[in-house]
Parts: sequence; structure tokens; C-alpha cells
Amino acid sequence: MSTVRSEDGTTIAYDRHGAGPPLILVGGAFQHRAFDPSTVRLGELLGAAGLSVFHYDRRGRGESGDTAPYAVERELEDLDAMIDVAGGSAALYGSSSGGNLALEAAMRGLAVTRLAVWEPNYLVDDSRPPLPNDYVAHLDELIAAGRRGDTVEYFMMTAIGIPPEFVAQMRDTPMWKGMEGVAHTLPYDGQVVAGFALPASRLRSVVAPTLVLDGGQTPWMASGARALADALPDAQHRTLEGQQHGVEPDAIAPVLADFFAMNVQE
Repeated sequence: MSTVRSEDGTTIAYDRHGAGPPLILVGGAFQHRAFDPSTVRLGELLGAAGLSVFHYDRRGRGESGDTAPYAVERELEDLDAMIDVAGGSAALYGSSSGGNLALEAAMRGLAVTRLAVWEPNYLVDDSRPPLPNDYVAHLDELIAAGRRGDTVEYFMMTAIGIPPEFVAQMRDTPMWKGMEGVAHTLPYDGQVVAGFALPASRLRSVVAPTLVLDGGQTPWMASGARALADALPDAQHRTLEGQQHGVEPDAIAPVLADFFAMNVQE
């Protein structure tokens, strides 16, 4: 493990795999190195494919620090610090809300060479209800009351759309404790996804070639992925048929390796 200090002094922890052109993995909700073996596996696969992969814990998770008050701008500063560590510019791969964060970095002009995103959170049709206007505020209230389990439950039912009876079953699984451990970061992701709104006009400023991926299993994410690709100036869209939101590393790694290898060819 290595660390870097962000602009506000927060320590950001990361691992590095492989040697080659730099790629930074940007996790979604709950994801961090100690909790997310699938992304660790993905980093190893991409490192073996000839990339220098930086896998970091977003602030408030794992071995990274957290400095109040939270703002999306602080997360962008964290990512900018990681880009500096990687050599001053880097490709990004963002999963779920991490895809929203990676796209925000590109829209803000960070030194992003290429960008790939897996099922970022954009709602462009009526295939599911939108997030409530008080979604982030309610998450904050639950965390302030010490109700971490209820925070996770609210996220699962409201943001993901898992039925209550299935969430009740999840409370008895080993992974639940791990999710409770980073429940305080769920409002962070709530701010990152900004109510699932697609910032179509701002996306026109993204100059990095972008690969938008989905698995075709979640209608609102599939339609959001297509709309995102259409809104970007230089993007391609691809569906990895049969892949759930928790995409299998062995299924996506070859696709990402091919896309990021083009960065070297260019």
C-alpha cells in the first residue's frame, strides 16, 4: 500500500499493479480495496495486460482518510492527486457512481487521457422512479442518528430498487457489516450522482475518448448508457450481454485492456 495527500490534507491510500500506461480505477458505492475483491482482481488482470493500474480507496473508505465537510470538489482533488502520482495524466475507469465521478473529473478538465465507465447512474426515461429530492438529506439524517444499517437499507431500496424482503435477507449476510462500515459515504455518492441527472450540455466539454459499457440487464442503466454515449463528443457504446451491475472482472478486463491499449497506439 502507498499513500498520497490530497489538497485538503486527507490521506488517500492506493495499490499499484503492473507497469505501463497509467490507469486509475474509480470505485462506486461501498467499493474499496479491502471490501471489493472483484475490483482487486480487475486491477491484477489489467496490470498483467500491460497497464500500470492504480486502485485507490475513495475518501472515507478503507485506509483513506476523511475530512469534513464533504464536497464533490474534494473527491476531484483526491483524483487529481492520484493523477499526479500516476505521472501527471492518466486514463480512468469508473464503475457505477464511480463512473459519474470519473466523468465529472473529465468535465472539470483534469488530465484524463481516456475514459471508460461501467453503468454510470443516469436516468433518462421512466423505467424507474427518480431519486427523492431529499435523498441525500435523509441519508445524512440516518447517519447522524447512528442508524448505519438503516442507511444501507434506504440506499438499497431507494437508489438500487431492491425490494424490502430481499434487503431484510441481506442483513443476515456477512457482507452487511462491511457495508455498514462505509455507510457514512453513501451521501457522498448521492452528491456525486446528482439525482441521476444527465448533464448533457456539460458532457460536450469531455475531450477524452470514452467507452460507455453496460450489461443490458437493468433497463434504466442501459438507456442511460446509450444516452451518455450519444451526448459525448468522442464515445462508443458497448453492451456486455448477460452481465449484472456487479460485472465479472474476467468479462470486462479484455474489453478495457483493448480500449486502453489504443492510448499507446495514438
